[in-house]
Amino acid sequence: MSIGKEINRLQDLMPASGRMLCRIVSKPQQSKTITTFSPLPWQSKNRIIYINFDLWKRLSLPQRDLLLLYTVAFLVKVKLVKFDVYQGVALATLLGFSVELIQQNIVGTALFGSFLFIAGNKIWKQNLIVEKELNADEEAIKIALTRGYSTIEAKEALLNAIESLPALESRQTFSVTELLRIKNLKKLKI
Repeated sequence: MSIGKEINRLQDLMPASGRMLCRIVSKPQQSKTITTFSPLPWQSKNRIIYINFDLWKRLSLPQRDLLLLYTVAFLVKVKLVKFDVYQGVALATLLGFSVELIQQNIVGTALFGSFLFIAGNKIWKQNLIVEKELNADEEAIKIALTRGYSTIEAKEALLNAIESLPALESRQTFSVTELLRIKNLKKLKI
């Protein structure tokens, strides 16, 4: 398998929103087959997907397709800059923190700093919960339907890919998230 040809094929497989936001990079030294990191707020258009192509080529074509579609669906759904209660609280506490810092008020700075940390932590966790991963599984299957897969084929390919990852990556067990995804996919009716 030529890495360049596979990257081009995978980019063609991605939905348009994924092509605009995500970039695929070969990373042969990583122990996982495919990894990505939740983007930081300033990384709105450069979300990198790292693939170990030595492990990647051991998966079947449908498994590779569905793993990539899942990863893209997950990355596209992460939106750190959206206006809701927590963003409003974070903005207000950032303003208060700045004012207290300029005035050199230690108590006010500590108070607003702790509120800012709590609001920022809540925003971060909202984008990393397991529910987003389960939704990304469903979205990947829906995207696969537009790429010529049937619902059953897409669901089975994703399920088989998740189930084969521990052996492929020389791990003894599934992660908690993988177990939840497998359970959800088995009872999923699309």
